[in-house]
Order: sequence, then structure tokens, then C-alpha cells
Amino acid sequence: MPRIVFNHIEQLRALVGVIPEIISFEVGTDILHLDRSFDTGLVSTFPARDSLASYSDHPEHLKVAVFGKAISERIVSVDFINE
Repeated sequence: MPRIVFNHIEQLRALVGVIPEIISFEVGTDILHLDRSFDTGLVSTFPARDSLASYSDHPEHLKVAVFGKAISERIVSVDFINE
């Protein structure tokens, strides 16, 4: 895995404690390396739907998102409420 990917993971993990809306934040690299695989995955938990919006608009998250977009071929996401 290129060092730049690990740099991005470090940037993501550094958001914990900086953005108060984050309840849990897990990020890691793919272990199977299949055709359907992506290099990294992120699972995050927020107390409410509007907390996700606050996280998304937070200046520190925006910096990390710009970096992530610059090093990514494609980004996919699923936002859901666990009921």
C-alpha cells in the first residue's frame, strides 16, 4: 500500500477528538485485494443525522476530504440510520 494511503488514514483518525460529533470512527486497509475491493474503508457513528451534516461541513473534515479526493480514483459511501 502506498505511503500516501497511510497518510490519509492518519489524517482521518486525527479527526477523532477534533470533531465532537464523532462517536466512533474505524478506518483501515483492505485485506482481500479482490477486483471489487477498495484500498480503504471507513465506518463512523454519529449521534443523529444532523451530526453527520455537521461533520461533513467541519473545516478539518473538508481538508481531509480534499486530500482523499486528490489521491482516489473513486470514492463510494453509504449513509444509513441503524434502527
